[in-house]
Amino acid sequence: MAKDLTLYLRGWLGYFGRCQTPSVLHRLEEWVRRRLRSAIWTQWKRGRVRFAALRKRGVGLALAARTARSAHGPWRLAQSPALTIALPKAYFDSLGIPRLTVR
Repeated sequence: MAKDLTLYLRGWLGYFGRCQTPSVLHRLEEWVRRRLRSAIWTQWKRGRVRFAALRKRGVGLALAARTARSAHGPWRLAQSPALTIALPKAYFDSLGIPRLTVR
């Protein structure tokens, strides 16, 4: 999925990269990361798996437990502090997903 997304975003960035509204690109980049966090959260199907994955990625015990047993949906939890800690921007950079804003 990351490879396909990388190709798509590079093409999109080549076309719209010189736009005069960088805030639009910034919001789109945030939305893409949130969508990816949501998809990853959905792949971790059970609470035990979610808790273990969060702990493995450096989230504190209480925060990981609270997030893993949350009744909220994946889209809402994609903005939670636990998923932001577990899946930071650097994680998506390591997957090769390009940033849409100037570094």
